[in-house]
Amino acid sequence: MGDVTHPTPTQVIMDITAVGLDIGKTWFHFVGCNRADKPVMRHKFNRSQLAQFMANLPACLIGMEACPGSQHLARLFQRYGHEVRLIAPKFVKAYVKSQKNDFNDAAAIAEAVTRPTMRFVAYSEGS
Repeated sequence: MGDVTHPTPTQVIMDITAVGLDIGKTWFHFVGCNRADKPVMRHKFNRSQLAQFMANLPACLIGMEACPGSQHLARLFQRYGHEVRLIAPKFVKAYVKSQKNDFNDAAAIAEAVTRPTMRFVAYSEGS
């Protein structure tokens, strides 16, 4: 058998260039993708865990479905140095690959946010 090297959690986090985030009232489902648009990390966070994790994540592209809660998170993540894009839910639906669940939605958002022809929702960058 050949030697197989597995990336450390730090290496995986450093490799993330795009994030899909499915937001809810209590839980946030995160899918991080590398430069090849391959999912390299999936995780479920509560609100405080998410804020702490995103503050320590190297600057990357973050996609979320547009809703009232995403406006606040977008401004917060921008303060951490991330580029945030909000997508209308009807445009994300086409990227869901299998049955609907929170991680599949987050993966679809991660894919949709990297598409060059995707249309994004404007949001207030103040306060």
